[in-house]
Parts: sequence; C-alpha cells; structure tokens
Amino acid sequence: MFDITLLWSVLPALVEGAWLTLELTAWVILLGTALSIPVALGRNARAAGLRAAAHAYVLFFRGTPALVQLFLLYYGAGQFDVIRHSVLWPVLRDPYWCVVIALGLNSAAYTGKTLGAALAAIPRGTREAARVLGLGRVQAFGLIDLPLAVRTALPAFGNEIILTCKATSLASTVTLLELTGSARLLTAETYAPYEIFLGAGLVYLAINYVLLRGVRALEVSLNRPH
Repeated sequence: MFDITLLWSVLPALVEGAWLTLELTAWVILLGTALSIPVALGRNARAAGLRAAAHAYVLFFRGTPALVQLFLLYYGAGQFDVIRHSVLWPVLRDPYWCVVIALGLNSAAYTGKTLGAALAAIPRGTREAARVLGLGRVQAFGLIDLPLAVRTALPAFGNEIILTCKATSLASTVTLLELTGSARLLTAETYAPYEIFLGAGLVYLAINYVLLRGVRALEVSLNRPH
C-alpha cells in the first residue's frame, strides 16, 4: 500500500542528496564545456590529423555507455603502477573526481559536436568583417565566432545540462550518496522502494524544470533585440 507519509518524511534527506547532484552537475558542465572548445575546433580544422582525432574522441565517448567510461576510470586506473605512483592518483582514487572527469569527458563529446556545427554555420562574411576590423584570428574567435556559436547552440546545450544532471545518478555506483545514492540507502533502511524512488523522481523533476526554465530565460535574453 502506498505510504504518502513516508514519502513526505524522506523528502528532506533526498533534497540533501540533491545538493551533491547539483554540485556534480556544475563541475561536469564546466569541465565538459571547457573541453568541448578544442573538440569543436578539431572537428573544423583544416589538418586531417586534427579532424581524425576529434572524430575519434566523439565516436568513443558517444558510442560507449557513460557507466562503462566511469568504471574504466574508477576501477581500471588503479591497475596501472604508473598511475598509482603518479601525481594523478590522489585524484583518480577519489570517486567524486572520477565522476566529474568521466562525465566531463563524455559531455565534451556531445557539446563539442554541437559547438562544432554551430561554428561551421557562421557565415563567411562575418569572419571577413572581423578581418576588415583588424581583429586577429584569436580575437575574432573569442569576440565574434564563439559568442555567435554559443547563442546558436544554446538550446542543445540546455538539453545537455539536463542529461548531465540525470547522468550524475551513475555516481551512486561508486559509493557517492547523491540523490540516487541517497534513495538507494533509504530504500535499504525502509524497504519501501516505490515511495523512495518516486520521491527521488519528483526531486529530479523539480531540479530539471528549474534548469530548463533558466536556460530558456537565458535564450530569450540573448535573442532579445538591443
């Protein structure tokens, strides 16, 4: 029988776990966005080697499950002595940073492909106008190309934020008590999986609704004529 009282009683604990979900989401998005820029540039590069490397990166991370990528990093890195005795080991033995790195690399593949397509869609006349104004390649990219591409890719980027938030549930598989991890722990204590995971689903729904509305508001703001 459904216990609404139990559902309400566990919501504070689920919300507490949701803070870790939001924290992981923020770090993953920051890392994924930073890495997506070289991926996007590589996909549009004139050099065949750079294009091949970028395409291979995107193919691997889009073509394999994020859970497998996380397990390869968290469980697999420790098998190599060179990693265990390197400066990377304090980071790679920590499940928190393994989740951030694994999901960040995964997010960069999706965002990089989207950003690369947006950069390729910028009219040639825009770049020619930048040269006429005396802007160098780096200046033109930072002041014109990248802002225009971000504006074009913003709807898809909003979807990536939502997908990333949901993907952080994988952190529960490596001992982190984010929202899903907290729900699993509460289920083991109460033996009421339906109420607990329904509550977790409602918290995810609330988080993603707020994130979606925030992205939509930013999109409207950027497209509003000044």
